[in-house]
Amino acid sequence: MSLPARIASRLRLPVIGAPLFIVSNPDLVIAQCLSGVIGSFPSLNARPAEKLEEWLIRITETLAAYDEAHPDAPSAPFAVNQIVHKTNDRLAHDLELCVKYKVPVVITSLGARRDVNDAIHSYGGIVLHDIININFAKKALDKGADGLIAVAAGAGGHAGTTSPFALIAEIRAFFDGPLALSGAIATGAGILAAEAAGADVAYIGSAFIATEEANAAEAYKQSIVNGAAADIVYTNLFTGVHGNYLRASIEAAGMDPDALPHSDPTRMNFSSGLAKAWRDIWGAGQGVGSVRAVVLQPPRGSRNGMRNMWRLGGGWGWRRKARKARKARKARGSAPGPRWGCRPQTPFYLFRDRHRHGARWPNSTTRKIGTEDSRRAALATAAARRRGSRGRAPWSAKLLL
Repeated sequence: MSLPARIASRLRLPVIGAPLFIVSNPDLVIAQCLSGVIGSFPSLNARPAEKLEEWLIRITETLAAYDEAHPDAPSAPFAVNQIVHKTNDRLAHDLELCVKYKVPVVITSLGARRDVNDAIHSYGGIVLHDIININFAKKALDKGADGLIAVAAGAGGHAGTTSPFALIAEIRAFFDGPLALSGAIATGAGILAAEAAGADVAYIGSAFIATEEANAAEAYKQSIVNGAAADIVYTNLFTGVHGNYLRASIEAAGMDPDALPHSDPTRMNFSSGLAKAWRDIWGAGQGVGSVRAVVLQPPRGSRNGMRNMWRLGGGWGWRRKARKARKARKARGSAPGPRWGCRPQTPFYLFRDRHRHGARWPNSTTRKIGTEDSRRAALATAAARRRGSRGRAPWSAKLLL
């Protein structure tokens, strides 16, 4: 993994939770980071602009308190997405706050600027720039970006049309730095495939919309659950930039998804009024078919100050501890939760090898990252073991039943 060690060492899964316009908020970011994946949000989600500082204070203080209480298993870092387009009238203000609170990772979009990158580098932060083709990738690196996010075909929201395999291969021909892959990734098998293709981390967005923490309408979340790849429409009508959207939301707005006009790219506008464009038109990627249910937060419990054991687990005594937590909840008259510490509809998760690192349960936002296909999971584990160090998989799919 070519991510800086100070970041890679804090990840339990090689995943970045993509910044979701309107949807991402401090609750979602904190849940992602406590689960061991990089959580992120667009700075424009904090409205009015003064609210951004409140969000940064809450996230940094919450993660710092968690890290102090759990020095052996600290949270993952968080990231803020900055739209670098000339129409973003908040860029200077939001960038200043990122510098003030030393945001570990800044994701830049729709424009690469050396002054923005220099500001993040001034305190030791890293910049990941999202791109849809090789030309944009080279321009971003020339401007000082530390890494790239390859937004391939099938990604939710603003996306490209290039195959992820082709895009990653072409990037790796000239760049060996940090590289994330975005495009219809919603399972543990998808994460493993991204690594096998040459990416350092998977960039996952749509799967996190169908979670309790996400700031999305219930109809939006249910559309993610009910949707499939065929329900995704690729158009530039709504923002002037091509992106993928849910067919149902376009139809609900009174438009024909199969006869949408093309938009003039010069009408792109990322000023403070942008929220209206996406409020009723819902972005999503082609990976929605892997999302089976809206994931709710489990009941609160305790394990050394952490959430209850069937959720976070750990160590070799995980079955015994899960049974004990289940019995305790039953005695209190509460819902007992899953039998072995995992949601029955998603029995597989991608974990670090138990023998080397110990197992950790994901929280509600990462419980979805798995696969229900036992054959695929077994094949993915076998493939990882073949290429893993000392004959074991650095990342492997575990059956927790």
